[in-house]
Amino acid sequence: MNMDNQKLKIDSRLAQAGSRWDTRTGSVSMPIVPGSTFKHPGLGESTGFDYSRTANPTRQELERVLADLEGGVRALAFSSGMAAIDCALRLMEPGQTLLIPEDIYGGTFRLVEQLAKPWGLIIKWCDFEALRDNPAEAMLNVHAVLLETPTNPTVKTLDLDLVVKAAQKNDVLLMVDSTFLTPLLLRPLELGADVVIHSGSKYLAGHNDVISGVLAVKDEALAERLAFIQNTSGGVLGPFDSWLMLRGLKTLALRFNAAQKNAQIIAQWLQNRQGVVKVNYPGYGAMLSFSTDSHLRVKNLLEKVNLWIYAESLGGVESLITIPILQTHADMDAQVREKLGINDCLVRVSVGIEHADDLIADLDQALGE
Repeated sequence: MNMDNQKLKIDSRLAQAGSRWDTRTGSVSMPIVPGSTFKHPGLGESTGFDYSRTANPTRQELERVLADLEGGVRALAFSSGMAAIDCALRLMEPGQTLLIPEDIYGGTFRLVEQLAKPWGLIIKWCDFEALRDNPAEAMLNVHAVLLETPTNPTVKTLDLDLVVKAAQKNDVLLMVDSTFLTPLLLRPLELGADVVIHSGSKYLAGHNDVISGVLAVKDEALAERLAFIQNTSGGVLGPFDSWLMLRGLKTLALRFNAAQKNAQIIAQWLQNRQGVVKVNYPGYGAMLSFSTDSHLRVKNLLEKVNLWIYAESLGGVESLITIPILQTHADMDAQVREKLGINDCLVRVSVGIEHADDLIADLDQALGE
């Protein structure tokens, strides 16, 4: 672009994601380059693309856009969010200690307990409140911290500024999963985090048609290490899925703002709904959860909803209902789930962009008397 991209509002940068790459034809849509290998101009020469596992034009443009949105020097696109987290954890060495709040996505719990721990990482689980209230003390004698804000599924938040200061004081690598908030509401790198993580399948792509993951970093040396790990292990995002993500990013601001507005309305309505005993919502974002007065009410809710869809995942245009104890957190230890309030009365909802009145009416009839 001729203008300074950093002076543009994020909505403008999103709307033109990938639209100015193709200077040869002027295509406004970023081309999908499906090639797995690329011709060398001559001996020892390269176009910058040799083999698509290492670099692909469509994925590279997506990564450029993502780095720009996060305020990082580089971003990497992966075949899934779990592949991205796995790559980030490989920055650590066997024998080093990883601090993780217990209140975290069940897939991350499974990865850490069943793969990272046997690989040799020392896992230190802590209360989310302990990290939130006294991050410096929680980080003593650890090498890295992996956290979510807000958490999944209880939607707890923390002051990331305080956590960043504690991490820098203790020389701790800070990795933040910011899937729930997107770069629209939170840019952890700009606050001082080292790595930001996204499940790109969620809000970034936004249409429940892509599985992808993202890492973005602010340090060039760290970026090189992660790129080496990604290229060596091979969990890269394919060209077509990279294009789908670019297309989805163009409407991120519109989608997210509409979903957030709906979530605020629905959360307020749930506060006074008979049969709902607790609502978990920080006042922003489009994710919330709530506890009912019985498992039977949850069962009836799932059987009676018409507009809401009972399905895993989140962040798409469609509103989804998930029961964490049976789906996203089924592999978490039962005692930990109970401690966190992840029981058979907890419902997690991803609010979409349908009309709020319709979503509330459907919930109301499904929750029953």
